[in-house]
Amino acid sequence: MPIIIIGASGIVKDAHLPAYQKAGFNVVAITNRTKEKAEKLAAQFNIPMVYDTVADAVKNAPSNTVYDITIMPDQFIETLHQLPDGSAVLIQKPMGDYFAQSNNILAVCREKKLVAAINCQLRFAPFVSAARWMIDQGLIGELYDMEVRVTVNTPWELFPHVMIHPRLEIQYHSIHHIDLVRSFLGDPKSVMAKTLKHPAKSLSSTRSTILFDYGDTIHAVINTNHDHIFGATHEESFIKWEGTKGAIKATMGLLMDYPNGVPDSFEYCLLEQGKQPQWQKVVLDGSWFPDAFIGTMASLMRYKEGSSNTLPTNVEDVIKTMAVVESAYMSSDAGGVVVAERFM
Repeated sequence: MPIIIIGASGIVKDAHLPAYQKAGFNVVAITNRTKEKAEKLAAQFNIPMVYDTVADAVKNAPSNTVYDITIMPDQFIETLHQLPDGSAVLIQKPMGDYFAQSNNILAVCREKKLVAAINCQLRFAPFVSAARWMIDQGLIGELYDMEVRVTVNTPWELFPHVMIHPRLEIQYHSIHHIDLVRSFLGDPKSVMAKTLKHPAKSLSSTRSTILFDYGDTIHAVINTNHDHIFGATHEESFIKWEGTKGAIKATMGLLMDYPNGVPDSFEYCLLEQGKQPQWQKVVLDGSWFPDAFIGTMASLMRYKEGSSNTLPTNVEDVIKTMAVVESAYMSSDAGGVVVAERFM
């Protein structure tokens, strides 16, 4: 299906267009408020048309166009209103900056009957797909522990429109991990969180801990620290799944030495009676960038054309991710039990 891209940010250059080129997708046009940026990407990736406005792009679009919206959330509603009713649209995450805005975006999608998905592409990273297949096959038994840990030095200056956001870390980074946890474990009963600033930086938040409540046997936690300026020796970036019969650990190499990244790794351990646990390594094709971006777009195309009956990151599902994000901020603001008032 033909693709029209609305926006020409760095993520379009680094992930969307390389992914679509690799997959052989047909990008027919691009538009951006600063036309020069769109023209530069069009020349680099052989996109035939550059339009001045969204309205121009829609006016000249083929009937079965997929719209790929890669702008900031405060522009989503205005843009969605300009699309033809019933269109297929892939919207960049997050689905709004605040939950009220997320609900408004959902309402527009419903009103216009858009086939709309959010680009929560970590769900489609090769190491996540491999882990999901193993878990679905029952190879590691009953899943009872899921951990995401990120200890890196993130160059936020590469994202000038994002780094000034008052809800930086969870809203624009840990949202990936929250959505991923939900995709494996479902919706939590509650969430406890704390997100923090760095004392020497003006950024709103750069480190978070998020703990999910799934009852008294499942442990799910996200720990992120984007301020680790102490070299690569003790950097970490991994997802770990533990079950009653085995465990899986995947290294997200992209986040270390970003944007260059380091190689991913995928390991698993299956328990065998009478034998010492042994970890096995598997080499997987592809990585989070750009390959996972093929997955979000392909799943939308297949659902729209009818060759698949599921749309994993549809707006009706991702609104629940946004509810967890909002709950995490509420928990962080409210704080925990004040020890001095209770027990001192």
